Amino acid sequence: MKLGVCYYPEHWSEKHWETDAKEMHEAGIDIVRIAEFAWAKMEKEEGIYTWDWLDRSVETLATAGHQILLCTPTAAPPAWLISAHPDILPVDEKGRRRRFGSRRHYCPNNKTYHEHSKRITKAMAERYGNHPAVIGWQIDNEFGCYFARCYCESCTSEFQNWLQKKYTSLDELNERWGTIFWSQTYNDWGQIEPYNLTVAEPNPSHVLDYYRFASDSWVAYQQIQIDALRANIPKKQFITHNVIADLNTIDYHDLSRNLDFISWDSYPTGYAEMGSQNLYAPDEESFAYAHDLGDPLITGFFHTLIRGLKQAPFWIMEHQTGAINWSENNTGVRPGALRLWTWQAAATGAEAVVYFRWKASRFGLEQHHDGLRHHHGGANNGYNDLLTLKTERQALEDFIAHPLDTPVGILLDYSTLWALEMQPHRKDFAYLKHLFVFYRACKMLGIEPDIISPQADLNRYKVLLAPNTFLADEVLAQNLDNFAAQGGSLMLGVRSGFKDTNNVVTEEPLPGLFRELVGAKVAQWHSLPPKIAYSLQSEIPVFYPEATFWAEALKPDTGTKSLATYTAFPFENSSAITEKKHGDGKVLYCGVYPDAKQAKALMRFLLVAENIPILDIPDGLTVISRGKKLFALNLTESPIVLVRKSNPYRIPARNFKLIEG
Repeated sequence: MKLGVCYYPEHWSEKHWETDAKEMHEAGIDIVRIAEFAWAKMEKEEGIYTWDWLDRSVETLATAGHQILLCTPTAAPPAWLISAHPDILPVDEKGRRRRFGSRRHYCPNNKTYHEHSKRITKAMAERYGNHPAVIGWQIDNEFGCYFARCYCESCTSEFQNWLQKKYTSLDELNERWGTIFWSQTYNDWGQIEPYNLTVAEPNPSHVLDYYRFASDSWVAYQQIQIDALRANIPKKQFITHNVIADLNTIDYHDLSRNLDFISWDSYPTGYAEMGSQNLYAPDEESFAYAHDLGDPLITGFFHTLIRGLKQAPFWIMEHQTGAINWSENNTGVRPGALRLWTWQAAATGAEAVVYFRWKASRFGLEQHHDGLRHHHGGANNGYNDLLTLKTERQALEDFIAHPLDTPVGILLDYSTLWALEMQPHRKDFAYLKHLFVFYRACKMLGIEPDIISPQADLNRYKVLLAPNTFLADEVLAQNLDNFAAQGGSLMLGVRSGFKDTNNVVTEEPLPGLFRELVGAKVAQWHSLPPKIAYSLQSEIPVFYPEATFWAEALKPDTGTKSLATYTAFPFENSSAITEKKHGDGKVLYCGVYPDAKQAKALMRFLLVAENIPILDIPDGLTVISRGKKLFALNLTESPIVLVRKSNPYRIPARNFKLIEG
């Protein structure tokens, strides 16, 4: 486990560098991340490099015993570059070209910017690639933040090229998109523009392909820098990128594929405050955790999502140290928070935590964003927590030396997310909310799941959850078929198989391509408004006997078992949940959108049948198992008792306990 810090030597007088470096080392910092927004200081005008300050900064940090993580500075192209090439600036969905003056102000498809990005990346790699203290590289910063989809002339042209590579002809595109609707048929590739600025809502197939194209554009732009680095650095140096886990405009499975590992930026209070409405149901409130610690289920969900991108450990490239500046309340953070967050991150699979930032900034947008040390250099609460962590480092290392056991996989498909985002049909029907309810159900039972791509290695899991496979193709159907046939327990959820991957509704009876696998037909489906529920009865223990939000009437085939049945009009005697044996495994179809308690009951049913050990976790507690020990985390203001093998363990408020399994 490594600990690091984000440092901006260009923001501080050089007289502070040596003191800062020594204090970082004394606090247990291993890695220092630098240079991500320093292009204007590295290159004051085109081709005129000023490396001397960065040379001295690297040497100062290395002399103090630090490893260096360098960032390419392309997230903030300098004013001279934008002045010379204003077409680099992106165009937003309303057709407005954005201005210089912040960050991330570039189009990923601009060829001029490609060349300048390649040039500065190569220049940095040539100068520092062989420095013994440099261990790796972060490309750019937070792709998709602020601006993920550009609609400029370059993007229009590249989109047309992208479509010509995907479709063999315009006839094929017209057929797959269903352009006969509203007379949208194209007879020239040049007629196809981005979907924005239409009078009414555009063709959802068109929109989905543009979303895919925009995502691919970032993957391709990243690859330009990967190639420039790999050609000029030793193999031992890694390459990564730091994503924002709650942004869904880029397919992170694609983005992570050619990176050595994936990183993300974790800000627990901000994500709890700004993101809870994106994960919890609209009528549901999260548990009353301490106001300054965030929501451990939200934080854990994103840790798990990032870990699943490569089914491997990850880094946190920016981690909150105190108050932030971009949420609504920007709550003050009391002593102990950073310690608890770091333990949770490590327990969930982080191999390194890099704190943002060393000292709070005196200028610019982030003046109200805390660092480990205050603006004047005095220690903040986060710094004191770091000193406590230093004394616990060996205990942390010993705990995470044992691998995570993740018997459950949850499928995440970004194309499905986008398709439902543009056409949810029912207010608040959100893809990540659906995944989150099953993630929480696993955590309520002491299970750490993986959140994975449909193209991932599925054989690692005993139970596979596909809560919403809205878009389906033959490859996915076969992969799921193979998983169940080889002995796995598969669960599909509502609206599965509704459309093909072109975002066009299937001609087959629902659930479409999964019809034979499920062994049941969706005869009817109803979106249910608030306060409306369809009663049901179930063989699943403690499954709450009502369907709310969304309900599907299932007609099981002969040999398919009904686990839950509707008991009243209009779905009376139709199945709500079915189970079918398939090869050596089984397939369930959950035709209701479960609330948290129903999801927990369903997960308990699946896990017990697979002989997977479970726990009953008290509300407010988060538990992660590694080896024979449990990490029990209490982020509430009151003690919580966990009973393990008839033994009660008292977990203090705002603290954790390691419990022998």
